[in-house]
Amino acid sequence: MSNLVVIAFEDEFKAFELRIELMKMQKEYLIELEDAVVVTRDEKGKPKLDQAVNLTAAGAVGGSFWGLLIGALFLNPLLGMAVGAGAGAISGKLSDIGIDDKFMKELGQTLKPGCSALFVLVRKSTPDKVLERLKGFGGAVLKTSLSKDREEELQRVLAGE
Repeated sequence: MSNLVVIAFEDEFKAFELRIELMKMQKEYLIELEDAVVVTRDEKGKPKLDQAVNLTAAGAVGGSFWGLLIGALFLNPLLGMAVGAGAGAISGKLSDIGIDDKFMKELGQTLKPGCSALFVLVRKSTPDKVLERLKGFGGAVLKTSLSKDREEELQRVLAGE
């Protein structure tokens, strides 16, 4: 079962830095992320989601391939590729994997303008090594699906204690 962790920061950039660090740990097989999204709140108060995976672009690429293949079968590969790319982009835009966008936007409304939050869905991890790398990173734990003890431990590690 995956665990949700939401960490808020007092600036717009710290959440991006933490996501980069988590991606490095994922390449080292210390953590397996299902989703990692940075939510920032602009000066007008509107939350903005920065997904780690651009589903619209991925859908367009996949749709282009399938459209090209189907178009080649019906002797019009360019038209098939164009139609496939459009259909793939639309399906990518409408699909949602990982953390629910509505939930992230609602929680993003609670951030002060100019702040950010990192929403992470962790499939599995090596907790002692991951926590060591997060030591002193800062931020406040807003929400988790972790046990109370684990949540308090994470907050202490982020604070550098």
